[in-house]
Amino acid sequence: MVIFNITIHELFIAFVVLLVIVIILIIAVLIYSFSQYRSLKNLSEWSRLIDEKVSEAIVYGKEEETDSEEFLKVSHGSAFRELFLEKLVSTEKKFSGIAQEEIKDLFETYNLSKEAYSKLSQKKPHLIAGGIQELTAMKVDAALPKIESFLKHPSTMVYQESQYAMLAFKGFKGLSFLNNISHDISDWQQLRLLISLTSIPEEDQVEINNWLQSSNNSVVIFALSLLRKFQMLSFYPAVWDLLQHSDVEVRVNAVRTLLSLENEKTISALAEVFPDQPLEAQYEILKKMEVSNDQGSVGFLKTQLLEHPNTGIRIHAAEALFALGHQEYLNLFIQDPTASEELIHIIKHALQKKI
Repeated sequence: MVIFNITIHELFIAFVVLLVIVIILIIAVLIYSFSQYRSLKNLSEWSRLIDEKVSEAIVYGKEEETDSEEFLKVSHGSAFRELFLEKLVSTEKKFSGIAQEEIKDLFETYNLSKEAYSKLSQKKPHLIAGGIQELTAMKVDAALPKIESFLKHPSTMVYQESQYAMLAFKGFKGLSFLNNISHDISDWQQLRLLISLTSIPEEDQVEINNWLQSSNNSVVIFALSLLRKFQMLSFYPAVWDLLQHSDVEVRVNAVRTLLSLENEKTISALAEVFPDQPLEAQYEILKKMEVSNDQGSVGFLKTQLLEHPNTGIRIHAAEALFALGHQEYLNLFIQDPTASEELIHIIKHALQKKI
């Protein structure tokens, strides 16, 4: 058995050491809290100064601009300039015309491109993407070659921001990166590019033909989205050819596009190729028939209700028949003792949903 002999002196020393450690920790917490308070106070004060500067520029223009002593005192600090840049970029999105030009003038006057450019040489993807976004928002044309070099960057965040920049700087021609793209374009990125594109020059439409034949399925799907958005009817035959595509999602989007560009023969033609299409594409066709008010589809829908092997398709067919005004036809099966339980269940399910 080990016996510890601890003297009062040793206990006193241990107590003092512990007390010192506690005091040091308290001081460290106080210093950190004060530092955070000062940072927040600075941010609040800087935000006020920047908001005043931006408002002054928008309301009075460049000629009336003046720098207050407060602004001059902090305007060279890196943290202040970073906040200034961030606020200009976020404010630029809210304005157009002269106001937007005044914001860009502030960006140039205070040489904030230096901060944005410096991010392009960083290692962290979010910093590079941020720099691209800032230079794009401020339309710094000189940055375009550098931004273009990021189209093949390994980071999704970086190359997506670079893709968007190409479109923002060059318009439709900026989508030329689609010719050689190896990775998929995400749904979010496709939507972002689509929203930003406002027109397609007639002489550049040949590019879309190339994209419709791309080995990258996401490029084909994006091209189909373009056709729907801009109602490019001349591509109808090319879209029809995609109903034989090996990828299900491409076929589904081809059906959506054909129905968007439709003519008087579209629905009947789709009914003919219906058996050769994947279930997802068949759903799209039936959904269109449901809202078409085309009584010419009724015979086709009755056949699908009675003969199609997939229950989901049969339910969709029943819903479409109901929408086209054939509820009485559906009710006959419910009252028919010779009808199969499955058919009655399908029709009741469809009627319940509709009613």
